Amino acid sequence: MANTRSFPQLHQTTRIRRRRFALWRVLLHLVLSIGALLMVLPFFWMISTSLKAEGDVLRVPPQWLPNPIVWSNYAESWTALPMGQAYVNSLKVASISTIGTILSSSLAGFAFAKLHFYGRGWLLLVLLATLMVPVQATLIPTYILFRWFGWLDTHWPLIVPAVLTNAYGVFLFRQFFRTIPDDLADAARVDGAGPLRIYAQIFLPLAIPAVAALGILDFMYYWNEYLLPLIFLSSVDRFTLPLMLASFQNGYTTQWSLLMAASAIALVPVMLVYLLAQRYFVEGIALTGLKG
Repeated sequence: MANTRSFPQLHQTTRIRRRRFALWRVLLHLVLSIGALLMVLPFFWMISTSLKAEGDVLRVPPQWLPNPIVWSNYAESWTALPMGQAYVNSLKVASISTIGTILSSSLAGFAFAKLHFYGRGWLLLVLLATLMVPVQATLIPTYILFRWFGWLDTHWPLIVPAVLTNAYGVFLFRQFFRTIPDDLADAARVDGAGPLRIYAQIFLPLAIPAVAALGILDFMYYWNEYLLPLIFLSSVDRFTLPLMLASFQNGYTTQWSLLMAASAIALVPVMLVYLLAQRYFVEGIALTGLKG
């Protein structure tokens, strides 16, 4: 009888817990929605400003919806400066740097994860220690070195260091490759495969999530890089997009409508890269390895 009488109480307790859980879910979604709105707000303001007349940009109170809509800002921003050449330059630098970084980092990560050689741990420690050195600390000696190479005002100073000195990419691939069982490599060695073949035909195809994660992060970084192009480039026909966007500002005025329109156009490749690889992005960051 005691157990029979407890059923209504148990049912009531369960309903209370469900209501509390539903309330917490509503509150959580409300907080997340507010956070998402705050994240989208600057993007919305950029699009709104890009469609305004120049005299409406700094109007007080702010005008959130442009009236009238000036679509010609996009065409004018493309022709006011050599944006087409800057687009090509940025695509060149970002694409080559990203592909080269993925290849070099995956090779080094495979070596640190699956090959045994003397001083492996110390070498990895030294490599990771470079992450603590800011770019500004090595800027002057790097500039002198590239001047000695004759690479100033070329894209080589933007590509070569990116390909050869990405310690974060090496660490990311090392951690990912360590999650892959050694039995796969041992079986390939029995069949006569060497280290490069094991890397190219077994480990690299399994590392697509890590490739996508590093590719997205690096492409976004190299696409938006401003400091190094500012230091090493001096010819307008070699400018990347961040430098060209900065050219809409001068010491006296800023063409805000054209600047926002050009910035919106500059976002397109980054958004496309993310949309194409987003299904692998979280998996690559989490370093899940093989799935059963």
